[in-house]
Amino acid sequence: MARSVAIIGGGIAGLAAAYELQRMREAGADVSFTLFEQSNRLGGIVETHRQDGFVIECGPDGWVTDKPWARELAEELGLGDEVIPSQDEARVTWVLRDGKLVAMPDGMRMMVPERLDAVMQSPLFSETARAAYAAEPGRADELKASAPDHDESVASFVRRHFGEEVLRVVGAPLLGGVFGGDVEKLSVRSVMAPFVAMEREHGSLTLALQARAAERGGRRAATVFTSLRSGTATLIDRMVAAISPDAIWIGRGIVSMERTSVGWQLQDTLGAEKTYDHVMLAAPVHVAASLLEPVNAEAAALLNIPSSSAVIAGFGYAADAAPKLPAGFGFLSPDGEDCQLLAGTFADQKFDGRVPPSGKSVRAYFGGARADALIPCSDEEIAATAKHELKKVLGPLPEAAVTIVRRWPDALPQYEVGHGDRMAQLQQYVDAIGALHLLGNGYRGVGLPDLVRDGRAAARSLIA
Repeated sequence: MARSVAIIGGGIAGLAAAYELQRMREAGADVSFTLFEQSNRLGGIVETHRQDGFVIECGPDGWVTDKPWARELAEELGLGDEVIPSQDEARVTWVLRDGKLVAMPDGMRMMVPERLDAVMQSPLFSETARAAYAAEPGRADELKASAPDHDESVASFVRRHFGEEVLRVVGAPLLGGVFGGDVEKLSVRSVMAPFVAMEREHGSLTLALQARAAERGGRRAATVFTSLRSGTATLIDRMVAAISPDAIWIGRGIVSMERTSVGWQLQDTLGAEKTYDHVMLAAPVHVAASLLEPVNAEAAALLNIPSSSAVIAGFGYAADAAPKLPAGFGFLSPDGEDCQLLAGTFADQKFDGRVPPSGKSVRAYFGGARADALIPCSDEEIAATAKHELKKVLGPLPEAAVTIVRRWPDALPQYEVGHGDRMAQLQQYVDAIGALHLLGNGYRGVGLPDLVRDGRAAARSLIA
């Protein structure tokens, strides 16, 4: 029986669903679909600026290698030759400490060390923090036995293992760079699930990483991050090219949806109405909540998820004005430092192919309340603020050949403690409503691979 599908939202999750439906239709499935995107572009926060040999990411600059779904999609789209690893042989993450950059110890995964000797020799931590690191493996049985059977905050989890200083100096800024959120509220089960699993199995996170290293033996570990040589937006471009143009409506959003006896009746921003069998709601969470509220107020209430904003300023420097940067991928700026940035990335040192020969590229990242304060400012004001803050860390910088500014208001949903339980409850409501799928970064992961996985899985479920 023929099925018609409306996809509301043209970010990467919505596009992944549309791409999968297109493939299924070409393989003989009796399905039709329309993707509605209210703005004038597709891809959501995935955007790449290409100019004069510079490849500057306006949003995510890649994905975590351990999650395979974005890479699988890229290879399926004929982008296998475009896939590039992060340059981990030169990977150093710096942390601003008392106004100076101090390198994180080698072999760290988040705030967990694979090698204790590197931590013991690091000037990043005080004697108190080093002692906490040294003691953690010996507390394995205690930690395993005392692990709570309920969700807890990231802050609580890190404190239990390594103490307050490690949380403040490393844990909070690392997770702030991804979520822009408050570690006292973020759910450890939702944002650090692999580490929760390590605690259940080993107690000690340090021993867990060491066990993984022993299993790996002499094999080289996979690089931490992966991207595309021409930028992450190439993934968007290839999906769009593979989808029938008449199935994508740009500049046309949905203002209301109603569940009827014959399906979903949708009204778009032009006043047109049409009925569909299924709806894939891939809009930002606050938009999804407003559309869902007339359908099921209880479900919509569970979408009242706090969010955080981000502002990015990217700078490309030509060879004749390239600044000398510290080695490595970039730096983190913990709370309490005299720097408004959450982080800075040395883009050309993290991934190859980001600059013309001998050029340099730096991205400045503002999050949370600092980003909210900057969003109303002009591009020129934001760029000037970013330069001022970068100067505090890196010293004076030359004039950039390329400058980009992007504002992402409320773009990062905060997975607060209990998020998993709330999403399970939400899914019960969604199942009861029927023929509805919720997609995007507010539910089951914020990374590009998570969004690709969910979009494609939702499409496949229609035919299963």
